[in-house]
Amino acid sequence: MIDFDDVAFIENPYPALGELRKAGKPVWHEQTGIFLAARYEDANAVLRNRSLGRIFKPRAPEADWSTFNWLHSDSLLDSEPPKHTRLRSLLVKAFNKNKIDSLRPEVDRLTKKLLDEIDVKLAETGQFDVIGDLAEPLPVKVIAALLGFPDEDEHLLRPWSQAIVKMYELNPSEEAQAEAQLASHEFAEYVRGLMEERKRNPGTDLISDLAAVEEGGEKLNAQELIATCVLLLNAGHEASVNGFGNGFVAMMHRPEQLSLLANNPYDLASSAVDEFIRFDAPLHLFERTATADVEIGGVLVKEGQKIAALLGSANRDETVFERPNEMDVTRDPNPHIGFGAGIHFCIGAPLARMEMSVSLPALMARHPRLELAAEPIRRPGFVLRGYESVQLKVN
Repeated sequence: MIDFDDVAFIENPYPALGELRKAGKPVWHEQTGIFLAARYEDANAVLRNRSLGRIFKPRAPEADWSTFNWLHSDSLLDSEPPKHTRLRSLLVKAFNKNKIDSLRPEVDRLTKKLLDEIDVKLAETGQFDVIGDLAEPLPVKVIAALLGFPDEDEHLLRPWSQAIVKMYELNPSEEAQAEAQLASHEFAEYVRGLMEERKRNPGTDLISDLAAVEEGGEKLNAQELIATCVLLLNAGHEASVNGFGNGFVAMMHRPEQLSLLANNPYDLASSAVDEFIRFDAPLHLFERTATADVEIGGVLVKEGQKIAALLGSANRDETVFERPNEMDVTRDPNPHIGFGAGIHFCIGAPLARMEMSVSLPALMARHPRLELAAEPIRRPGFVLRGYESVQLKVN
């Protein structure tokens, strides 16, 4: 059975996940006390079945976890209908396709600026870090601009986010827990200050829009607004950073795929982005709880029991994808569920896709002859899969 703490498994989970799919049904995992849905059909059902809920269990003691708890219980990610329906309808009024499309010129500008800075690094040192110099700062800068965060405070956001999302791993350390508690408090208070200022002096940023948005007489309360802003940064940029980094490293190990994209960066950008997300998913496990007895893939999940959709495994399912263990940046169709499905489909997915579809071809067009300058450094953990550093040089 899978050991989520095993270093070799974390480095390459796909062979073990392939074995898990052979069971043909969800499998009970004693170590975590949850069912694991590894097949595409089962994982998709876990995401969509209304008898399975995203039930947030507050952490104790409350005195230590108070802010962390309400940041999650009042967020879109950890709520279910009718609360989820109300929150999503309000958020979509402010954070919609038009809002995302309006950000494209800013994404273009920021991408060019970051690539110019990369060129300086290349001239000085001969290499750069595609994570630290492009994939990581771009979505943070975009979301900071979206929410109207002052430029001088931008450096605070990524450390806060990284500290909070470490709690999504299956066995966070005591140190990680303490860091998450502090980051939750600091981040929430920072957003609270901005929210109060925007209520007095509204702008064109998303915080101002969220403070004003109304649907059927309903508005976001203060905690819901703060939780929404924190979620947008945490979920929005994690998917973009890790999706870009995971796919890029996989491509660098496959010269024929690198050549395909380098020769057609703009034509293949869209399909390459989806293949990046499919081939090495940024989010591997999404847990839900049975609110009533429910059958998934022929297995009875009793009320109160948990079942997890293994997204990375589902995206390698042999019954859905041809050559599932091969990367193909031209793959079409590509019905991956890397961004989730159902009511919990990632609300930031269109923004992450847009950012990657701008930055990836721009990088490849400017530097079509890239190669690894060192072995990539992977982040520890299975649930959120990504790299800390990927050093590149120009051949």
